[in-house]
Amino acid sequence: MKRPRLAAVEPLPNYQLKMTFINGSVMTVDKGEAIFAKPGLSPLRDPDAFSKVRLTNSVGWTVEWTDHDIQIGADTLWLEAMYQAAADEDTRTFLAWRLRNGLSLAEAARALGMTTRTMSSYGTGARPVPHHIALACKGWEVENR
Repeated sequence: MKRPRLAAVEPLPNYQLKMTFINGSVMTVDKGEAIFAKPGLSPLRDPDAFSKVRLTNSVGWTVEWTDHDIQIGADTLWLEAMYQAAADEDTRTFLAWRLRNGLSLAEAARALGMTTRTMSSYGTGARPVPHHIALACKGWEVENR
């Protein structure tokens, strides 16, 4: 899967979303922390409102809550789910860095002087993120503030 696209989304209890991607992979993401931390998502604190999540259209790039004009991209949801499921701190650091800075694979590769293939393998868990890469992510943020 070159860029995450959703085939289906299902709301679960406790502000979780079960997502089925077009490649058949199924992931769950916990949106509770974001909903209570980000003012723009506050309408979703109502469990009834949260349960009204839908795919924006049949293409699957975005989910939305139309009653509140809130959309979240499939790539962001995929990254969040990968972050929450990461087995080690260096992988979480790398994925959180991409999320915080809104970096695509190509942008992350340019920022760290690496290939997009390497960034992809770190992001999918195919290769462990070396500690020096996690440190480079932290250093990049310091220099780019």
